[in-house]
Amino acid sequence: MLDINWTFFVFVLNFFILIFILNKILFKPLLNLFKEREDTVKGSLDTAKEMSNRREESIANLKRAFSEARSKAKEIFDTFRADGLQKQRDVVAKADAEASELLEKAKVDLRAEAERARKALRAEVDKFSDEIVRKLVKA
Repeated sequence: MLDINWTFFVFVLNFFILIFILNKILFKPLLNLFKEREDTVKGSLDTAKEMSNRREESIANLKRAFSEARSKAKEIFDTFRADGLQKQRDVVAKADAEASELLEKAKVDLRAEAERARKALRAEVDKFSDEIVRKLVKA
């Protein structure tokens, strides 16, 4: 029949005792260390993802702010440009009005001067004609 060897049971008992001791001394601390490391890495990855999301949000906010600032600047520029064009039109209109006024005044002065010259010439013509008549009559 089967012969039972007690050394086999001693080896099996030694194996289980050694597994129990190694579990307490080596395996559990190593498993705990690996678990802590995994938690730390996972936490770091989560933090990195969160920071990346915040960075993307910040970039989007900056782009939106730049876009708003650009549109406000364009509105202000357009307003100033329209004001400048209106002032330019006003200055040109004022200069045209002054030039027209000066031209009218010059025309009036010219007409008055021409009329005075005509009157003076008529008076001179009358004198010359009288003198010519006298000279002709004397001759």
